[in-house]
Amino acid sequence: MTARAGTAEEPLRVAVVGAGPAGYYAADHLFRQQTAVVAVDLFDRLPTPFGLVRAGVAPDHQKIKSVTAAFDKVAAHPRFRFYGGVEFGRDVPVEDLRRHYHQILYSTGAQTDRRMGIPGEDLRGSHAATEFVAWYNGHPDYRDRQFDLSQERAAVVGVGNVAIDVARILCRSPEELATTDIADYALDALRKSRVKEVYLLGRRGPAQAAFTNPEIKELGELADADVSALPAEVELDELSRAALERSPDRATQKKVEILREYARRAPTGRSKRLILRFLVSPVELRGGDAGEVVAMRLVQNTLQATATGALQARPTERFEELPVGLVFRSVGYRGVPLPGVPFNDSWGVILNERGRVLDPETRQPRVGEYTAGWIKRGPTGVIGTNKPDAAETVACMLEDLGQGRLLHPDEPDPAAAERLVRARQPGYFSYADWLRLDALEVARGRLAGRPRVKFASVEEMRAALER
Repeated sequence: MTARAGTAEEPLRVAVVGAGPAGYYAADHLFRQQTAVVAVDLFDRLPTPFGLVRAGVAPDHQKIKSVTAAFDKVAAHPRFRFYGGVEFGRDVPVEDLRRHYHQILYSTGAQTDRRMGIPGEDLRGSHAATEFVAWYNGHPDYRDRQFDLSQERAAVVGVGNVAIDVARILCRSPEELATTDIADYALDALRKSRVKEVYLLGRRGPAQAAFTNPEIKELGELADADVSALPAEVELDELSRAALERSPDRATQKKVEILREYARRAPTGRSKRLILRFLVSPVELRGGDAGEVVAMRLVQNTLQATATGALQARPTERFEELPVGLVFRSVGYRGVPLPGVPFNDSWGVILNERGRVLDPETRQPRVGEYTAGWIKRGPTGVIGTNKPDAAETVACMLEDLGQGRLLHPDEPDPAAAERLVRARQPGYFSYADWLRLDALEVARGRLAGRPRVKFASVEEMRAALER
């Protein structure tokens, strides 16, 4: 008679696909619960763990990255394994995971960007902010991207924290960037940057801006950039004022105060200018003779209330043209479908209910398959938001374990899964490999007076481990 899954004789075997915060929080919740013995194998397409904490959090925000210390503690659990450089679908299809695990959890995040859907969006010089962020953070897939930093004017479309990050990195002085863990090649390129003016463009008003107050406040503390806003655009319209009176919100009021203060600032002669704009939307990117961006056509907006009371941007008949040679769109992330996993294309997430993956035909849960993080709920919240999100999914996993709703793997032995990975991806990276890489990056950083100097290609990582 075989042992019941979740016992010391046969631990509940869980495969987690995606080594970002959601995957780690799910593993942590699984290890902390007291009802079952659990073993977690964490897979990631990249050799390095931590997802957007490593490849998305801005290099000048080291404090946010300190969450990885908690993830390292999760990885130290004796029943945790990491398979880095192993791609779900290509190296290990879902059918293989079903043969080795009782449960599979997808936590692959939202890996691409939403488009603006305007003419000229694909002109040379128009980019997704996600690509720029990945480039300056040393993501191996993006290290060879080219951004024309010889342009003097750039526009960032969007007013979320990612948009703020992009604008801030463009406006940082080389001396400020040199104290961060920005990729070496990005630091070299930004040293030579000729960008002098950066526009940050929001389609709604200041009260609706998605950035957080610490992020917007930080823009006013840049060493060599003057920050400004247009007084008329940071004053609240009647609808926004009424909404705040009905539901007072200190954070929103503070946000508007910060922006009003920027509108009152006089230029100090710093070498760069960051101009915050509101109630404007790009309607077209204008191209030059060589197919490059030369200008952006903007429409001015007003706000109107929807049936639910939300305030929506409505275009007017007033237009303006902004001469810019570099454009970054930051209008939202979007999930990427996984091979063999049901996907809600209109929402950009895995089809699920409270983390249980649903069959698209029956709308019933698929046995043993779950999801957490942005690929479950969409790109909302901060890193910590993934903790309760993962807890909800893990509660469903444990409930299903109690009811016996599990996959029945033919080979649940951990050694069998390792043999499969070795056969498909002999050069996979273990957590011990990552810890060595981590120590080498930190040591390289110490020599340069920086938090770390990253290895930004898989080849560099392999070479470092072979020394």
